[in-house]
Amino acid sequence: MKQEYKPVKNKGGRPFKAIKRNVVLTLKCSRYEQVRIAGNAKKAGMSLSEFLRSMGLHGKIVVTEKALPKEILLLTGTLNHMAANLNQLTKRHNSVMDILTPVDRAALDILSKELKGIATTIKIYLQ
Repeated sequence: MKQEYKPVKNKGGRPFKAIKRNVVLTLKCSRYEQVRIAGNAKKAGMSLSEFLRSMGLHGKIVVTEKALPKEILLLTGTLNHMAANLNQLTKRHNSVMDILTPVDRAALDILSKELKGIATTIKIYLQ
């Protein structure tokens, strides 16, 4: 008796995947964060797992450093102290004896404002 070749009949079920994803990662977040993440996934037309996997592998996070360098903070602090001291000396001098002329007082006031302006400009420039 001769055996005939019969193709193996498909028994059904889920087909095998080339890449099996069987590792589970847990994530803690607040309820609000969960809703936002799920909403973003829905907007992108992806499942939550696909969205998080895609963001984890290809997403970019922009890191901004808001703190100024220590040296700049010291410099601006020094300038602010100089302006404050200049202002205090002017007030003290004017209250005890009025030796300064109105022009001198105006010049000291301008210098005080310029020092504060320099400190502000340095902070803005370096941000």
